[in-house]
Amino acid sequence: AQLVESGGGSVQTGGSLRLSCTVSGFRFNDYCMGWFRQAPGKEREGVAAIDSDGTITYAASVKGRFTISQDNAKNTLSLQMNSLEVEDTAIYYCAADINPVFNVEEPFIEYWGQGTQVTVSS
Repeated sequence: AQLVESGGGSVQTGGSLRLSCTVSGFRFNDYCMGWFRQAPGKEREGVAAIDSDGTITYAASVKGRFTISQDNAKNTLSLQMNSLEVEDTAIYYCAADINPVFNVEEPFIEYWGQGTQVTVSS
């Protein structure tokens, strides 16, 4: 299985970025997907998740600013990030598990992408 993230980059506060995660090697429709991030010196945290039944969950820190979506025809998970803040600076990872990713301890999440850097400057 392979998860490949793209779309990271550098923006100023208030800007927008759209991350994508293209999946191969497993049945995308059957899996729960999510975005995690890890800022320098901090633990990795969940950002947004979409379960196989379509249930969506956001971290409180991004609710109202980020939107998670998936395109089953293209096996792609996306994260639209608006009104970016300096605190959003992190490496963003795509993840997949047969169970809701926010319900699985991170070391046991089945698949991870390699990560993409997002840097927000003031």
